[in-house]
Amino acid sequence: MAVKTPAQGTGVLLTTANVGSLFEDPENLQKNWLREFYQTVHTHKPHFIALHCQEVGGKNYEASMSHVDKFVKELLSSDEMNEYNRARVYLDENYKSQEHFTALGNLYFLHESLKNTYQFDFKAKKFKKVTGKEIYSETLESTPMLEKEKFPQDYFPECKWSRKGFIRTRWSVTDCAFDLVNIHLFHDASNLIAWETSPSVYSGTRQKALAYVLDRITDQRYEKVPHFLFGDFNFRLDSKGVIEALCASATMQTIRAADTNQINKLIFRESKNDRKVVLQLEKKLFDYFNQDVFRQNNGVELLEFDRELSVFKDKLSEQEISFPPSYPYSEDSNQGRQYMNTRCPSWCDRILLSHSARDLIHKAENDEKSVIYDNIGPNVCMGDHKPVFLFFRIAAGAGKPNRNMRNCCVVQ
Repeated sequence: MAVKTPAQGTGVLLTTANVGSLFEDPENLQKNWLREFYQTVHTHKPHFIALHCQEVGGKNYEASMSHVDKFVKELLSSDEMNEYNRARVYLDENYKSQEHFTALGNLYFLHESLKNTYQFDFKAKKFKKVTGKEIYSETLESTPMLEKEKFPQDYFPECKWSRKGFIRTRWSVTDCAFDLVNIHLFHDASNLIAWETSPSVYSGTRQKALAYVLDRITDQRYEKVPHFLFGDFNFRLDSKGVIEALCASATMQTIRAADTNQINKLIFRESKNDRKVVLQLEKKLFDYFNQDVFRQNNGVELLEFDRELSVFKDKLSEQEISFPPSYPYSEDSNQGRQYMNTRCPSWCDRILLSHSARDLIHKAENDEKSVIYDNIGPNVCMGDHKPVFLFFRIAAGAGKPNRNMRNCCVVQ
């Protein structure tokens, strides 16, 4: 695999993938997933790869441990990755510790042509040269090469045991220092509650958690550097707004539980056309009659209801989205483009940039495809989430003019 020289700009591939499904059906899904990931690497030929995974091990972590090990070994030893001669893998495998377990996995691969690459030691407050391949698991709390936190339980009291949190690493690549943050935010527990208000109560919880992460990674403990946050943000379309738009000419029927009188189902029917059912909504059911609306033109007409990032527009930016909602896809290995009817399809998996990080990206004047933001495996089953990637080249000298790194960036 011929990789362009760093003189043309150091190629960086950032990928986020909620991999929970892979460990439920490793025989079929894992094979698909790895093939599509390798194809993305082959197409873009990056020098530096960062792969942020969520729900490593799936729902039954203890039973899936061997599958996780096999998955990581395959990535590290495959022919497709043999030119990446240095790697760092951080897997939060300490599932017995409810207080700390996040099920996050951060994997980093460095091409043999990439020189002078360093990783930050948060304890020593120094950058250290990256050599060889190393895997860290179990208690990541004692690893000084990252910062890991799980969100406080009171952020999401509905959930008895949440695995949501973040892991932060810091890198220096071609004299550019930046943070890479793997993040997993809270989901919508009930479609019925999500549609009650705009924005939903769940959106407020995610906003609070993301604000907490941004505060932590920009506080006074370390020198501030550009940051990329990529993971499963669980951002959802504004449920009330999107349902009102999709069911504009429909009438709503409310079905309540006999014993509690609580709403347990909403049925939206067309006023005419034999009162055809347009949408059925339950706690974990979102059954809309025409899924094509989410795939047509990559679903971009629905982006007006994707509003959760707007609260942070003064701190974070994103490349233009031109791929369909990344969740919830069917987990049937024969279905690559079908959504499950459990949730409203949404762009949950994202790659966000601080404004200073955006300045690191080289934008070629005559090459529209110098920056690519897309999904992986659009036509094959990758599990319930499609991985999302951002490929770019670091602009030559981008990190130098603004660098005041003497205190924190001592190279060892």
